Amino acid sequence: MKICFVPIDNRPVCYNLAKDICAIDEAIELFIPPREMLGDLTKQADIEGLFAWLKDLPKDIHCMILSLDTLAYGGLIPSRRSKDSFEKIKARVERLKPIIMGKKVYAFSSIMRISNNNVNEEEKDYWSDLGKKIFEFSYVSCRDKKAIETDIPKEILADYLATRKRNFAINALYLDWQKEGLFETLIFSKDDCAQFGFNVSEAIMLENWGAVTKTGADEIPLTLLARAIPKQISVHPQFIEPEYKDRISNYEDVSIENSVLGQLELGGFRVVNSSFEADVILVVNNFKEKQGELVMGWETEPYKWGFNPPNRPYAVADVRFANGADNSFVKALMNYSAPEYGYSAWNTSANALGSLLAAVKVKYGALKYSDLAFKKLQAIRYLDDWAYQANVRGQISEPCDISALMKPYEDIVSKKLGIPIHAKYFYPWNRKFEIEVKID
Repeated sequence: MKICFVPIDNRPVCYNLAKDICAIDEAIELFIPPREMLGDLTKQADIEGLFAWLKDLPKDIHCMILSLDTLAYGGLIPSRRSKDSFEKIKARVERLKPIIMGKKVYAFSSIMRISNNNVNEEEKDYWSDLGKKIFEFSYVSCRDKKAIETDIPKEILADYLATRKRNFAINALYLDWQKEGLFETLIFSKDDCAQFGFNVSEAIMLENWGAVTKTGADEIPLTLLARAIPKQISVHPQFIEPEYKDRISNYEDVSIENSVLGQLELGGFRVVNSSFEADVILVVNNFKEKQGELVMGWETEPYKWGFNPPNRPYAVADVRFANGADNSFVKALMNYSAPEYGYSAWNTSANALGSLLAAVKVKYGALKYSDLAFKKLQAIRYLDDWAYQANVRGQISEPCDISALMKPYEDIVSKKLGIPIHAKYFYPWNRKFEIEVKID
């Protein structure tokens, strides 16, 4: 199976993770642009190079998975910063139509997020002073459905709203393409959502016009990868805290149950009501009243009971905390054989779910299965999501050599998975938020 995959940017979870998942099935031939063509925290992708790369693809590609933000703006972060006009972006993306015509295309575009902080690392410069005020303006005005007074400078508010209007118009253009039959699947992602806001209102408008929206962002190309794999799998979600599955995760606007069901639906899985009907059990280590986050100091009640793994093949989405694993749960999990279909605790609930389910689908449907590739993928997930995000990250103040701090976790993971681990660690965007784990 030949798959074209254009990621959001060059982060390991967007670039390497797709390659690592596809490596589980050696029958998959993945066509992915050179990493240097993609954008990062400070630069946009080489859009002209990407268009040239797309034109040179083999004619017998089975499907294309496209992050449209990369081709329109140069990446997810540039989509919030770009000063290009609607007309310029429209002319740019119109060049995509003859390339994808007649192909099976799974595409997604983001609905511009509104982060609830004064951090401009991924936003326009004025976010460092006005981010929280813009968020609050958006939240309250959409909640109360009326204009409210604000002390945000008029020229800044006008710039922000104009950027939103432009991006929304581009998304409306893609929806027209969908109605023309250009996409097998088109998804609009709701990145870093609250219950109310301009992004939520825009999602509702798109839905009213016939669009499909999903909470999440970075994982959606991977969920679309799962959808593209032509294999039917029955999955039964099993919540560790079933009475709390109606609670809403951090950075999302739907319950954890609906987040799970939405990812399963988008990934092309069949949801069944009992474990006896399931090919794979999806164990969800969900939270009680509110999702925690170790780095932010947001507490939640950790996992407290002895873990009894299902008597059928299973995978684990560990979402009790955002941005890292639940140490109590992992400790219990380590008393048993590793989950047959994998583990994930990457970032938001949607991120963890979508990336996990892509690996489940590829492994279950593999025509030429590589157990070593699957174990390497799992080693990276444990070392990143558990060892680093939930433990080592909190012990350092800035990017540094973490090899010694990671070594005890490497030994545990090596023993659990039955493979030697010689890992190296990098900070691809020179910040603590993400690391790149390379295993020889």
